[in-house]
Amino acid sequence: MKAKKYITIMLLSALSLGACKKSYLDKPITGALEPQFLETEDGANQLLIGAYAALDGQQGGDAAIGGGGAWEASPDNWVYGGVTGGDASKGSIAGDQQPIEPILKYNADASNGFFNSKWRADYEGVARTNNTLKITAKVTKITDAARTNIVAQAKFLRAHYYFDLKKMFNNVPYLDETTTNVNQPNNTDIWPKIEADFKYAYDNLPVSQSEVGRANKWAAGAYLGKTYLFEHKYAEAKVVFDAVIAQGVTSLGQKYALNARFNDNFRAATNNSAESVFAVQAAANTDPNGPSNANNGDMLNFPYGNSSPFSCCGFYQPSIDLANHFRTNSATGLPYLDDYNSHALKTDMGVAADEDFTPETGTVDPRLDWTVGRRGIPYLDWGLHPGTDWIRDQQYGGPYSPIKNVYGQAEQETNGDNTSWAPGSGINYNLIRYADVLLMAAEVEAQLGNLDKAESYVNMVRNRAANTTGWVHTYKNNDKPTTGFTTAPAANYKVSPYPGGAFASKDFALKAIYFERKIELAMEGHRFFDLVRWGIADTELNAYIAYQSTLTNDVKGGKFIKGKSEYYPIPLAQIDLSASGGTPQLKQNPGYH
Repeated sequence: MKAKKYITIMLLSALSLGACKKSYLDKPITGALEPQFLETEDGANQLLIGAYAALDGQQGGDAAIGGGGAWEASPDNWVYGGVTGGDASKGSIAGDQQPIEPILKYNADASNGFFNSKWRADYEGVARTNNTLKITAKVTKITDAARTNIVAQAKFLRAHYYFDLKKMFNNVPYLDETTTNVNQPNNTDIWPKIEADFKYAYDNLPVSQSEVGRANKWAAGAYLGKTYLFEHKYAEAKVVFDAVIAQGVTSLGQKYALNARFNDNFRAATNNSAESVFAVQAAANTDPNGPSNANNGDMLNFPYGNSSPFSCCGFYQPSIDLANHFRTNSATGLPYLDDYNSHALKTDMGVAADEDFTPETGTVDPRLDWTVGRRGIPYLDWGLHPGTDWIRDQQYGGPYSPIKNVYGQAEQETNGDNTSWAPGSGINYNLIRYADVLLMAAEVEAQLGNLDKAESYVNMVRNRAANTTGWVHTYKNNDKPTTGFTTAPAANYKVSPYPGGAFASKDFALKAIYFERKIELAMEGHRFFDLVRWGIADTELNAYIAYQSTLTNDVKGGKFIKGKSEYYPIPLAQIDLSASGGTPQLKQNPGYH
C-alpha cells in the first residue's frame, strides 16, 4: 500500500481543492486525472490509499500548501494531547516553536497557526474519504464484497478524522460525500455521525485484509467502543469491547494480545504486532528523492544537546510530574495513587555532565525507563543517558528525554529516516493498541459496577509490566552499549498486580484505572483528552502546573480555565473563510474571541 501512497496524494489534493469552489467543478483540473479514469475498482482503491495517506497529518503541516511543520498536525497529538495533558514539557528552549508556548499554558488564541494546521490535516482526510465514497458509488465493474470493503474502510477513516476533530474542537462542521456546499455551520453535535460510520465499518469490514495497514472489523469495533466511551454510553461500549477482547484479531489474522515486552510497541522491528489494533504506518528511507514516508510528526522529539547523536531538536521532554507517577511502593509494588509527587524521583537538575550522579535507588515501575530517558540509565542501545549534555535547557524543560518515538543505534541506517533535515523514523504510531482497549474496557466495567472484571483487565496490563524479560537491563560492559545487555535490571524495578478485591469501590477502581492509563499510555498523546472526558481536567492540570512550576519554567503563568480550556479555539483562518455574505458560518468556541 505504501508504494502507491504519494502518487495518490497529489491527485487527491487536486480533487479536494476542486471541491471548494464551484468554478473548479465546471472545467477539467490541470494535471489531474479526469473522474472517468478513476471510476474503476483500481481507481477507487487508489483513492482509498490516498485517504489512508492523510493519517500522517503531513498535508496539514506542509509548507508548500501554506502549513507549517509536520509536527503541527502529528497524528499522535503530542502537542495537543501530551504537552497540554501534563505528560511533557514543550522542551527545547524558550521561544523555539513559540506557538506551542501559549497552547501549553491554555491561553492560545484562534490566530495560532498550529490549530489551523491540525484542522486542515483532518479535513484533508475527510475530503479524501468523501471523494473515495463518491467515486466508488460510480464504479460498475466491481463485486459487491469489494465495493462494501472499500466503502467500509473509507467510512472508518472518515470517522477517525472526525473523531480527532471532535475531541480537539468539539464544534465542527460535518461534510459527507453528498455535501455540495462545503460552507457548513458548526452548530450540530457530530457524535451520531461518527458512531454511524464506525458502526457501518464494524458491521461490514472483513475480519482480515490483504495489507496490514488497512482497517478490519475489529479495529472498527475498538474505535466504536472508544466512541461510546467518550459519549459515556457504557452499556453499549461494553458489548463491543467484550467482542473485541474475545474475538479480535489484527488485519492479518493474529489474535489480539499484549506483547510480552512493553517496548515492542515502540520498535520498527515489531511494528504491526499482536498488540497493534490500528496504526499509522511508517517506513524510513523509502524514496531519497521524494516525500518522506516516515513518522515525521515526532521529528522534533529527539534528545538534543552537546553530545546528542541526533540532529534535532530536544522537544517533548517528559515532565518531572510524569516521571514521579512511576514510583512504586517498595513493599507492595503498587503505585502511589494520591501522593506520587511526595515520593519524587531523584533527578540530575543542576548537575553538570562531568559531575558524579547516582540515579534513583527507590523502587520504580519498569515502564519508566521505556518512557522517560533519565541520567545514568541505558537509553536504548545509545549508551547511558548523560543528563544535561542531551538537554538544551534543564531549567526550562526539565532533565528528561522522550524514548517511545526514538530508533536505536543499531538500526539508525534502516529505521532512522535520512530524507529530511530532522530525524524521522520507521516506528509506527499506534492510534489504538490492545493495552488501551483493555484499560478502556476496565473503565467501562467500573462504571457499570463490575469491579472484579475491571480489576482483572488492569492486572493484565500490570502483569505484562512485571515480566522481567521486558525490562531495561544493564550493558554487559558498564556504559558500552555495543557490548549488549545483561539480564540484570538497570534500576530497582518493582511492579505488582492489584490483590484480589482491591477494587472495592467504584471510586477507587476509577482512580486506579485513570492512573494506569497515565503510566501505560504516557507520551502517546491521550492524556489531555482523557482528563477532559473524565471531567477532571481543571483540577488535575492546575495541580500539575502548580507542582511543575516549582521545578521548571515552561508552564509558569499557565492556567486551565474550566468551561473554556477543554477545547481548542476554532481557527480564525477557517472562520474567515466561512464568511458568507459577510457573516461567518463557523461560530467560535466559548471563551475565545
